[in-house]
Amino acid sequence: MRAIRVHECGGPEALVLDDIPVPSPGPGEALVRHTAIGLNFIDVYFRTGLYPSPTGLPFIPGSEGAGVVEAVGEGVTDLKPGDRVAYAGPPGSYAEKRLISAARLVPLPEAIDDRTAAAIMLKGMTTQYLLRQTFKVEPGQTILFHAAAGGVGLMAGQWARHLGATVIGTAGSDEKCALALENGYHHCINYRTENFVEKVKELTDGKGCDVVYDSIGKDTFPASLDCLKMRGMFVTFGNASGPIEGVNLGILAQKGSLYVTRPTLFSYIASREALLACAADLFDVVARGIVKISVNQTFPLEQAADAHRALEGRATTGATLLLP
Repeated sequence: MRAIRVHECGGPEALVLDDIPVPSPGPGEALVRHTAIGLNFIDVYFRTGLYPSPTGLPFIPGSEGAGVVEAVGEGVTDLKPGDRVAYAGPPGSYAEKRLISAARLVPLPEAIDDRTAAAIMLKGMTTQYLLRQTFKVEPGQTILFHAAAGGVGLMAGQWARHLGATVIGTAGSDEKCALALENGYHHCINYRTENFVEKVKELTDGKGCDVVYDSIGKDTFPASLDCLKMRGMFVTFGNASGPIEGVNLGILAQKGSLYVTRPTLFSYIASREALLACAADLFDVVARGIVKISVNQTFPLEQAADAHRALEGRATTGATLLLP
């Protein structure tokens, strides 16, 4: 089978197309034939070595996919060959097929097609835990979401508006802001032409936001803290511009007794019960049309390097898929 592997961490050119043997499932495992593979910024972190591969080198990147079960190992009783499944899990999805723990696979309802599933498992469950668990958004609250036109951002705008929040986003162009406004945002700030802190204060009559969700990192810190009301929460869940470093925790007191958290999806879906509950909530809002999914870019599997260049160059909107 064909697979994209990283033999040495580095730039997009580190993504190499290899032919490797098809593995056989061991106890508790399933072999999944991918029909669609999700692209996420965490894939870049593994490729560059910012996040070390848990299996060493070489490794297959990719943390999200959908497909069909081809075989199951000993002890797997709730899945069978032919079942449609999807997952967000450990690296290994940039391949025509993969082995994965059956406990990490989520059966797909008829209302969710494979490409939608591959676009939402990591990004959609991230949106779920951010809005419904890390900080439970309630009617009347005001939120700020950076990267509003990204895969998580577009889902978050629709979902948060449905929850009754006033939703402010930031994006890097007028075109991306227009897209955000079409996907639930009440306001979107082009951070290349406007000071987003000043604009947030204007939009909130100086009160600030209840919560800021930030996947950008270095470039938006500490300005994001200045967008919060007293005792507001800063949720930093990504490092698209580089990690936040050298933080003086005293700044949280100075800016209004703020809360800060650095969550990851896998802490919220650590048990199978939590995984299925998170996925069920996501599937419900997608199936009911509350959150519409935009797959705006697709690349053949062998063009994974081009997909990474587009992602890192902030040239993508919505979800991006690799197709084996």
